[in-house]
Amino acid sequence: MFKDVFPDRPSALKEIFGKEKIVIGMIHCQPLPGSPFYEGNFRKTLDAAVEEARTYVENGIDGLQIENAWDLPFPNPRDISFETVAGLTAVAMEIRSKFDIPIGVNMLANGVVPAMAVASVSGLLWVRCNQWANAYVANEGFVEGPSAKALRYRSFLKSDHIRVFADVHVKHGSHAITADRSVEEQALDNVFFAADVLIATGERTGDETSSGEIRTIKKVSKLPVIVGSGTSENNIARILSECEGAIAGTHLKVDDKWWNPVDAKKVRSLMKIVEQIRGE
Repeated sequence: MFKDVFPDRPSALKEIFGKEKIVIGMIHCQPLPGSPFYEGNFRKTLDAAVEEARTYVENGIDGLQIENAWDLPFPNPRDISFETVAGLTAVAMEIRSKFDIPIGVNMLANGVVPAMAVASVSGLLWVRCNQWANAYVANEGFVEGPSAKALRYRSFLKSDHIRVFADVHVKHGSHAITADRSVEEQALDNVFFAADVLIATGERTGDETSSGEIRTIKKVSKLPVIVGSGTSENNIARILSECEGAIAGTHLKVDDKWWNPVDAKKVRSLMKIVEQIRGE
């Protein structure tokens, strides 16, 4: 049963991709400057990201999402520094210069405001936000929803074209703070705070997202819903029968390890299924 808490808007997925039932490939960037595993060779990080992008694009992916996945352990949003913004911007600019495909960015952990800067300068089309409204206790500590600050900063940047893809019930954390609010209510909170796309996820990176989680979110909102973890060629048909798209990464890598190279055969196999579903 849909609940109206914000005026209806056009589908951000259709605006960005020209269609729904889409798959976005995750680019898990190697360490950026300033992070513990960075070895001082940014060209290596840049080239690896471009190679991941090329494998995805050449095998039919619909879009790309850049993420500073190797900046472990991730800082709290208030501690994200200039070199991370500079590094992700350089990666984004390099990939944008080589591939004509929709691209977004996720700055870990929950660095939505600096991600807006990356997206604005680089011409990216969305930012992923792991906690858009309310708050939770993450691996990185206490994390608050940045929606008010992020949307004002987007306006300041004159970049209203940047869309917000918001996790409803983010992985890698405890939800004790919002334990009295159902997933349905948390979905509505994201709608009320002007998210554009809602994301359903599993508990950890690579965990399959349950049908129950997807249906719960779809039940209360008219916004597009996509899956944010655990997508593979084995479950993509089920996922696209239940929602509008998916972000795929871990299970499209060699040996299902997020830190390995993208497996071209897996991407092609998954996208053939997607194309059949879309009737292409």
